[in-house]
Parts: sequence; structure tokens; C-alpha cells
Amino acid sequence: MMKHLGLAGAVVICLSLPGQAQDVAAEYNDYPTEARADYVFGCMQTNAQTRQMLIQCSCSIDEIASILPYEKYVEAETVLSMRRVGGERMAVFNSSAAAENLVVELRRAQAEAELVCF
Repeated sequence: MMKHLGLAGAVVICLSLPGQAQDVAAEYNDYPTEARADYVFGCMQTNAQTRQMLIQCSCSIDEIASILPYEKYVEAETVLSMRRVGGERMAVFNSSAAAENLVVELRRAQAEAELVCF
């Protein structure tokens, strides 16, 4: 019974402060649905295609999203993708400190997600 009252109180607070609540929610939910789904599909393909893995992979992208803004996630994924291509033109993605920092941030978020979800 107390859980329901606590939840109802939280809803009332969120409704009474709609601008602030929406700003906070948007800050931690800026990943589009298709990006989350793409991550989950890839995660399940790499690990296992079971209901349990669906839950863990969904948890993982939610955790990453709570740590890393979507823009930085896309930038880091782009760097990783370009590193796989190789060639002289892609060397900047291997040697740039800024590119490396993006990848480090993503790896840190992924490690945290793995600890929490797996």
C-alpha cells in the first residue's frame, strides 16, 4: 500500500512541475526508439536470442542512455564504425584524441551497463 502512495506522490509532484519534470525526462530519454531497438537487436544477435537476453540488452541500452547523451553515443559509434573501414582517410579516427575520448566514454558507459544488467 505504501508503494502505491509513494508512486502516487511522485506522479503528483511530476504533474505539479511539468516543465522541470519534462526537462529531466528528456535529458535521460533522448535516444530514439529505433536506436534503442537497433542496440537490442545487435546485443541479442551477439549474445543469445532469448527472453532473458532481451531483458538484459534492454537494460543495457537504458543504462548507457542514462550515462551518455545520444549525440555522444552516435559520435562514438561513428568513430568505431570508421575505424573498421580502415585506409588512409580513416586514420584521423584512429589518431585523434577527441575521437579516442568519445570511444572511451562509450566504453565506460558500456562497462557500467554490463555491471548493472548482466
